[in-house]
Amino acid sequence: MLEKKVPFSIDLIKDIAKSYPTPFYIYDEGAIIKNLRALQKAFAWADFKEYFAIKATPNPFLMKLMKEVEVGADCSSLPELLLAEKVGIVGEDIMFTSNDTPASEYRKASKLGAIINFDDISHLTFYEEHVGKLPELVCFRYNPGQAKEGNLIIGHPEEAKYGFTKEQLFDGYRYCKERGVKRFGIHTMVASNELDYTYFIETAEILFALVQEISQALDLTFEFVNLGGGIGIPYRPEDEAVDLIKTGAGIRAKYEEIILSAGLPPVKIYMECGRMVTGPYGYLITKTQHIKRTYKTYLGVDATMADLMRPALYGAYHHITVLGREEQSAKETYDVTGSLCENNDKFAIDRELPAVTIGDYLVIHDAGAHGHAMGFNYNGKLRSAELLLRPDGSIKQIRRAENMADLFATLDFAELENF
Repeated sequence: MLEKKVPFSIDLIKDIAKSYPTPFYIYDEGAIIKNLRALQKAFAWADFKEYFAIKATPNPFLMKLMKEVEVGADCSSLPELLLAEKVGIVGEDIMFTSNDTPASEYRKASKLGAIINFDDISHLTFYEEHVGKLPELVCFRYNPGQAKEGNLIIGHPEEAKYGFTKEQLFDGYRYCKERGVKRFGIHTMVASNELDYTYFIETAEILFALVQEISQALDLTFEFVNLGGGIGIPYRPEDEAVDLIKTGAGIRAKYEEIILSAGLPPVKIYMECGRMVTGPYGYLITKTQHIKRTYKTYLGVDATMADLMRPALYGAYHHITVLGREEQSAKETYDVTGSLCENNDKFAIDRELPAVTIGDYLVIHDAGAHGHAMGFNYNGKLRSAELLLRPDGSIKQIRRAENMADLFATLDFAELENF
């Protein structure tokens, strides 16, 4: 069983809380970069590039750190394109993978020179009508339907709103070739938070086989295969992390078996991981403010699902450490709750923890992806600060906490102008 540890002491958190009141997020910079290098090492055999899925943790400070280790940006909206541009990630270092896309977003992606990953065959004529000539390089998102199983978060591929069918791929590439497009890529993403490394090898096998089939049928050459993201993280202590070396080696074997053995030109290997890059190295710090004992014992903290909604949205598990009580046995059972007027505002249900007292600091683990990014303002809750733990032990604020002026800033109501 993996022991869940934290890269900081209770004394450091108490000191931080003097300047940055709880709740707040804190990210471990050194661990994130080390993790990225491990991913790159697993694919060192290939012409490989990771495009960080900005949606997971859309903070330009983190994106800039990743750019320094040659990581690109996977974008799916205009704000994400703008964030990439602001930190100097432009051109084909951007993979623009979106769906139901407004024309304005296609125009911005085109202006930045991003790789546009089309989600539907009808989007080709939509692009031509609203933006102009098709890009020099096109990529299509493939939905394998019943040929590949999905998982809980994305669902069954045949029920997902994303991507081309196999038949549409042939029609789409043929259409683009007839219009003079000479550079091609292919992409799929059919699972999220998957821990079985063989899943990604099977995905690669499907895409490599498609590359072979389409190349031979349409006489065109693929530049890259984007295997998507979806690599999960061990949220539960008993979970095992995906073995990146085995994943890379298994994909290499399929690459040699299918691409090289067919005499096809080499193709680049791309991925767009988000969760596995930052997820394990982000922590939500919250403080106990009430303990309520009725039919159950409720541990009321100052964070709410407005800060981290995954447990309420998916029933997701996040491990919890009571700082300063790591060596104590878990002998009490709590529902860990926030203060929203929603009964599903819970970080844990029937969770065994050491005996907690009011004022204790709790660490909610594995909150570095799809955590702060999914925050909201229901009940007038203010989104928390984001902090960065630097390799030298210093702390940098990379997003301040919201205040009441932020909350009311968009209201056209004179009495609130100087709130």
